[in-house]
Amino acid sequence: MSVVKSSLSVDQEKKLLSLFGHVRLHLLYKASVHGYMSIAFHSRCDGQGPTVLVAYNKAGFVFGGYISKDYAQTGQAINDDKAFLYGITDQREKPLRVSSTDGQYGFTDGAYGLNVGALWFLNNNTATVQVVAGNCYAFEGEEMHGNDLQLTECEVYRVEGCEGLLKTPWRKIDLEGYGTKDCLMDYIKNYKPEVKSVVQARVLLVGPVGAGKSSFFNSINSVFKGHVTGQANTGSAGTSLTTQFRTYSIKAEQGGKALPLVLCDTMGLEEGPGAGLDIDDITSILKGHVQDRYQFNPSMSVQTDGVGFCKSPSLKDMIHCVVYVLDACKVTLLSAKMVDKLAAVRKRINKMGVPQLVLLTKVDEACPLVREDLTNIYLSHYIERMTREVSVCLGVSQSCVLPVKNYSREFELDIHTDILLLTAVVQMLRYTDDYFDDIYQAGDQKSE
Repeated sequence: MSVVKSSLSVDQEKKLLSLFGHVRLHLLYKASVHGYMSIAFHSRCDGQGPTVLVAYNKAGFVFGGYISKDYAQTGQAINDDKAFLYGITDQREKPLRVSSTDGQYGFTDGAYGLNVGALWFLNNNTATVQVVAGNCYAFEGEEMHGNDLQLTECEVYRVEGCEGLLKTPWRKIDLEGYGTKDCLMDYIKNYKPEVKSVVQARVLLVGPVGAGKSSFFNSINSVFKGHVTGQANTGSAGTSLTTQFRTYSIKAEQGGKALPLVLCDTMGLEEGPGAGLDIDDITSILKGHVQDRYQFNPSMSVQTDGVGFCKSPSLKDMIHCVVYVLDACKVTLLSAKMVDKLAAVRKRINKMGVPQLVLLTKVDEACPLVREDLTNIYLSHYIERMTREVSVCLGVSQSCVLPVKNYSREFELDIHTDILLLTAVVQMLRYTDDYFDDIYQAGDQKSE
């Protein structure tokens, strides 16, 4: 499925966000994709909490209304002292903001779009905004929307609060200084698996399409190369860009020896049948049957007679740790089908005794406070809450959830980004040791 994107320019989004405190916007509805229909609007926006409608016209205005309460189609006038109308234009440095004149009325909660007193959006399922007489909002049409009520686009965003910063970090980690980075890099370079027959720990990355699996490898590779790289394919396509099973070794530096770690990338998980990585394929991967560059076929499981299938794998070919990769911006929007698929995957992996971690990516996009300063990551209420929700959703301990930021738009490395990434790798290696410990306790020898 295609990715629905915002029509807000960087400057327009900045002006819109200035009307709030520290919040992030999540796109729920887009008229050009979902239709100028009330039923489409309400199916995506009802019960979503605080929302802001963003309307666009040919005059170059961005305008609309914010409400802090749910749409519920009660047909009643709703008191909402936080509701307001706004207008944004390139000709004004600051947005126009208009609150209700009586300080109480917010909007009319009907079944036909958004009726914020003076302006009625999506009424009669059209792209024309209706002006409502006798309203509680006072403004000049020229200033609000340039007297142009014919829309070229209409969007609705959920407004998610970031709840400020904690007084003390919810997880202790030293994000300052190259000393920390060097110590982490040395730990990874000098790591030795507990089983002599295994030279490199093999870590499998699993997650929905677009969560950042390939980007994580590129980011770790960048840290050790000393500059941003892009060896693995990344992007925002609606279906998985990774169609092969890939194993990536990382060199300690340019021309150096390979690290004792292999990151294994797969097709992304998708909801529909016959799409994305098959759960039975995961079993074959964990057992070491699937070799580098094996070409997946979403319509059928791994073929035992196919090219790249290893019939007699050894311990060094198997997966020693599984890492789920989830987009922090989409944790609250995972569909029931995706949650069920993740649960089925986890159940399968549990049966095989492979330890599991979770990478929570794109934390800078999920929380404005973290975007402003990455060192706020363990002071952020929002990120802490996301890690708790993920731990409940996947049935893992909160300590297993590792928030990180991948390199995506940068040209140069950042010390704080590096430390978060390297800390995640160290945890993967520690969990790999747990896997080897379990094998040893089961009767196998570490010296095999």
